[in-house]
Formats: sequence, C-alpha cells, structure tokens
Amino acid sequence: MNLLLLEDGDFVAADRVRLSGRRLKHLHEVHRAEAGDSLRVGRVNGLMGRGQLLSLSADTAELQVELDQAPPAKLPLTLLLALPRPKMLRRVLQTVSAMGVPRLILLNSYRVEKSFWQTPFLAPEAIREQLILGLEQARDSVLPEVTIEKRFKPFVEDHLAQLAAGSLGLVGHPGDYPACPRAVEGPVTLAIGPEGGWIPYEVEKLQQAGLQPVQLGERILRVETAVSALLARLF
Repeated sequence: MNLLLLEDGDFVAADRVRLSGRRLKHLHEVHRAEAGDSLRVGRVNGLMGRGQLLSLSADTAELQVELDQAPPAKLPLTLLLALPRPKMLRRVLQTVSAMGVPRLILLNSYRVEKSFWQTPFLAPEAIREQLILGLEQARDSVLPEVTIEKRFKPFVEDHLAQLAAGSLGLVGHPGDYPACPRAVEGPVTLAIGPEGGWIPYEVEKLQQAGLQPVQLGERILRVETAVSALLARLF
C-alpha cells in the first residue's frame, strides 16, 4: 500500500479521518506506524495529500489530513477485455487500475466459458476491492469506470463504432497483422481477447466497428501479460 485511500465514511470532520479494518491492520503490520508519522493519503475519486497520524490503537487510527494534490493523469484509453477466468480477473483489475486505465469494458466472447459470468468476483463490491488495491499500489485515487457487456454482437454492432470514434482502434490478436504501434499520441480504443484469442468472426466484427488487428510477435501471451505489454508499448 503506497497510498492510504480514504472513503467518504472515514471522515469524522473536514480534515480528520478514523480508520479500522484492513487499512488499520496495514498500518500496524506493514507500515509499523506510530503516532506522529506522516503518510501519503488520498480520497477515493478526489484529491491526494498527506495525513498525520494522531493516534493509533488496536481498534482504530485517527489522522489529520491535508488534501491538496491532483491525482495522476489517466491514459487516453478505453480498454475492451474479453472476460478472463475468475482468478485472473482479480489480477487484471488491479493491473488496469494501477496502470491508469480510465474505462474498462468486460466483454463476452465465444471462448469465454459461461461459468465465468457466475463468479462472485464480478459483483460490484468485489470489482471495486481489486481496483482499490491497484490504486493504492500506483498512488492514484480515481477509480476506473467498469462496465459489463454479456452480448458481444449487439454491443459491437450497435455501440462500439460510436464509442471508438475519434480514437485509434486496435485489436490485440496474434497472427499475420501489423506490429502494435509504439508511443501513440492521442486516444486509443483497444480490444484484448480471451485465452486463445478472438475467433475470426469476432475479429471481423471488431474490424467493421473500426478496430484494426495488431500483434506483439509470435509468442502467445496470457491475458494479464498481454494487457501489461500492450499498454506499456502504446503509452
């Protein structure tokens, strides 16, 4: 935890917060904090700054905070991601949040197993928990927007072209395609497929919506690796 994130409910006054639970445990066990310590803090979806630890006990911590810093800029990116398997989903959500993706759309695909949509990790509170962990790691305070689209064809045919308008539309997909561009200036809409990649029909539909296939070489990457590699290359 490189940033102590504060929820609205933590505030007992305009400049004072009271913490318990996971963050309190982290202060004790990882920070080994003591009264008087200064910590980096941020308010969820708000400003960042410093917090001075006024008191620390086994049950609660109280800090006086000054929030006067803007969070880091987000990437100019909309990321479409075929729903990964549940265990990988948690890691990908943290990665997306840490790397500054502002908008994530979890999308169905032929190769996405139906059982994946039943995972409790798709519950809003479970998604938010993983996004928070990513923000804490990267020292950011603004949550990405996450939406779920369970029907591939209606979403791609009816909404994707408008969503991607004015951006560089790309489909990460192995094959005989141009190499993924580097250091892109301007907004990007990027679609990354499931394990095994998009099927040809899906690639065609994405192309019709204005997204062009690109590849990272001959190696087949895991979804979580492909996400990190493509974002690092593009930005």
